[in-house]
Amino acid sequence: MQMFEAHPAMRVFGTMTVPGDKSISHRALMLSGIAEGVSEVAGFLASEDCLATLGAMRALGVRIEQPSATHVLIHGVGLHGLQAAGRPLDMGNAGTAMRLFTGLLSAQAFDSRLIGDESLMKRPMERVAKPLREMGADVRTHNGTPPVDIGGARRLRGIDYRMPIASAQVKSAILLAALYAAEPTTITAPGVSRDHSERMLEGCGVRISTEGLSTTLQPPQRLRNQNLSVPGDFSSAAFFIVAGLLAAPEEGLLIRNVGLNPTRTGLLDILRSMGGRIDILNARQSGAEPVADLRIRASSLQGVRVGRDLVSLAIDELPVLFIAAACARGETWVSGAEELRVKESDRIAAMSAGLTTLGVTHSPLPDGMRIEGRSEGAAFGEGEIDSFGDHRIAMSFAIASLRAAGAITIRDVANVATSFPGFVDLAQSVGLTIRQGAI
Repeated sequence: MQMFEAHPAMRVFGTMTVPGDKSISHRALMLSGIAEGVSEVAGFLASEDCLATLGAMRALGVRIEQPSATHVLIHGVGLHGLQAAGRPLDMGNAGTAMRLFTGLLSAQAFDSRLIGDESLMKRPMERVAKPLREMGADVRTHNGTPPVDIGGARRLRGIDYRMPIASAQVKSAILLAALYAAEPTTITAPGVSRDHSERMLEGCGVRISTEGLSTTLQPPQRLRNQNLSVPGDFSSAAFFIVAGLLAAPEEGLLIRNVGLNPTRTGLLDILRSMGGRIDILNARQSGAEPVADLRIRASSLQGVRVGRDLVSLAIDELPVLFIAAACARGETWVSGAEELRVKESDRIAAMSAGLTTLGVTHSPLPDGMRIEGRSEGAAFGEGEIDSFGDHRIAMSFAIASLRAAGAITIRDVANVATSFPGFVDLAQSVGLTIRQGAI
């Protein structure tokens, strides 16, 4: 079993660049694969999750060249050019890939089966399967979880679907299926969720419009190829944003080329409301996505209440927010985050167990967490923490080592490679004292 051993460090400093955005990398492979012509993607995230998507697209007949780890050339086969894989498609630990492929494959002329690792095989898939069945797709789960079996040669119809939760994965799966529907499809969400799919579809020439919380897609005749430069993943940068707020000097920690899509950056608003000193520098566009450099300086944080409106914009960053909250004065209360219960782990339970080990006063809630911050300068305890195989839990507690009294050992960290290859080396380069080994 892989583990991190993280020791206290005095400060984090310097300049860094985080790997490419995982959500955009997944979508770039899929949409480029069904476009016409060759698409070029720079800054691709060569993580295990995204490589699972790359392998699946190759198995479906798409030729993909990879001149370097972060540079891919996708030879699109057109909307109707995918071929049967002839075997189950293994998504590994990638929930995004499984849900998006369910939408894409529901419209194909052949049968498919999607499988994953032990963790992914326990995750809920009916939230995607249900609306796709309303479109006429033949999608079957097993007691609500994978494997997902998809029957081919089904004629899909456009629908007007009201999502019960704000989920970019569900929305994107429906949009992928809607590319093949006979009529337009409209999706209405109860809140804001990531819009990478909408931006990328528009770049492929698809007629797609958004009014308020409703998105409508007009079925296209074709998708055109495009060249993309993937910005740095905000969810990966989040760990170092919190690290900088805890231990960066006055000149700051600089993180370059971070994607700042407004549907992703709820954590920035939360941390700034807590008193975090975060400067946005050199704001610019990278294709359809906004990017900028971030300068972070050590800050005196104050606890806040975080409601459902911001939770949907920060759902993947909440574990590391809990670490920031434990270092803030006063109480932080996060609610409306029940989605954390069905991620790679039950992230509320996993974070609660780790915070207990570190001696942080807190109360897990059915839909979030209440955390009593420690007095300024007070150290966490030390000890051994189980990440439950969840990459974001592992990296969050690695950042907590900045305020620990001694070493924190974090177990079961192999899945960090699913989203952030090179995390330990990059953390060491800016001053954290972390090593990876085997137990």
